[in-house]
Amino acid sequence: MLQPVAVGHKSLADYTHICGRELIAEIRELAEPLKGQRVVHISATAFGGGVSEILYTLVPLMRDVGLDVEWQVIYGREEFFNATKLMHNALQGAPQDLDEEQWATWRHYGEMNARELSGGWDVCIVHDPQPAPLFHLVPEKAKGWIWRCHIDLSTPNPETISRLLPYIRDYPASLFHMAGYVPAGMNDHVNIVPPAIDPLTPKNMALSPEDAAFVCGQFGIDVDRPLMCQVSRFDPWKDPLGVIDAYRQVKESMPEVQLALVGSMASDDPEGWDFFNATIAHADGDPDIHILNNFNNVGAIEVNAFQSHSDVLIQKSTREGFGLTVSEAIWKARPFIGGNVGGIPLQIENGATGFLVSSVEQCAERSLEILEDPALGKFLGRRGKEHVRQHFLTPRYLRDYLRIFHELKAA
Repeated sequence: MLQPVAVGHKSLADYTHICGRELIAEIRELAEPLKGQRVVHISATAFGGGVSEILYTLVPLMRDVGLDVEWQVIYGREEFFNATKLMHNALQGAPQDLDEEQWATWRHYGEMNARELSGGWDVCIVHDPQPAPLFHLVPEKAKGWIWRCHIDLSTPNPETISRLLPYIRDYPASLFHMAGYVPAGMNDHVNIVPPAIDPLTPKNMALSPEDAAFVCGQFGIDVDRPLMCQVSRFDPWKDPLGVIDAYRQVKESMPEVQLALVGSMASDDPEGWDFFNATIAHADGDPDIHILNNFNNVGAIEVNAFQSHSDVLIQKSTREGFGLTVSEAIWKARPFIGGNVGGIPLQIENGATGFLVSSVEQCAERSLEILEDPALGKFLGRRGKEHVRQHFLTPRYLRDYLRIFHELKAA
């Protein structure tokens, strides 16, 4: 068997006061005919990224409405994750494709994981390229199959996508964050489903200003001085080096400003440590730049505190599948600046719920504008939070999955 992931209990009823009775009732009505269906989610890792964060909420909520749901993680060693990280970057547009040995490694682990996958599922949901070969290899192990893509496939490396396409195009259903991410050659069973955040997790629950300031103070932040912050993985696409450059431009006009770069390191991201060290090198010993990760005891509450206490929240991505950290940041009702790429513009109405930027200079200008006008920051934060409440919370995401399960059942 593949490795099962233990998840806690969640109750859909607990979300009623945030999402409204109408949506909760719709979910229960959709779930009723699906009760008892056996569903399995397959992913590459159980921690350190947006996919796992989503599943720690989605799986318990699917169980709460009556489905029999498991979450299992594939097996992989360093050579596999090195190959799949290269694949991930190539699919997001990097020029380097996998070599033949790396493609063979990916297929070898796909075959091994296909053997280990148990059968008898009503629906098998395969997340991202790492376990993508499963449907191609063992279609008989589930009645319904879904491939869920969490990355930006708008301008993929042509060689990489052509090698991957035979494994993903024939899934009975596929899910993408945006229509622009659907590669040419997919079948007609494509669904556009943006992901969502859980407003009740420790990372997103309401935190008092006093508690947020106390936690930030524990990490050496001067809580009486302005703070810019980016929460994301240490990854070239997230552009933490560009955030440091923008901070330095802001500091020329506002010397008291501080910067926090907060991220988690994932088991399937061998490049992460190299880029983390490159980020530290770029900071060049500046005592007002705080670079922190989960190995510094930064967990969900700490991330919440940094976001809740910050005067400007940034996600200066140059590529982005969707960017859950955007909705997480805006949910704290703090002013937000994001790269004008990928799924970020879906979450931000420029000038109304935050700002979209395309350069270090624009990021610095918008940051300074917000820091010098707290009323503008409050306005953007309030508008942004309401937009997230309506569109990007987990119960809406659960409803979308249940609708797709109905379509698979009817096919």
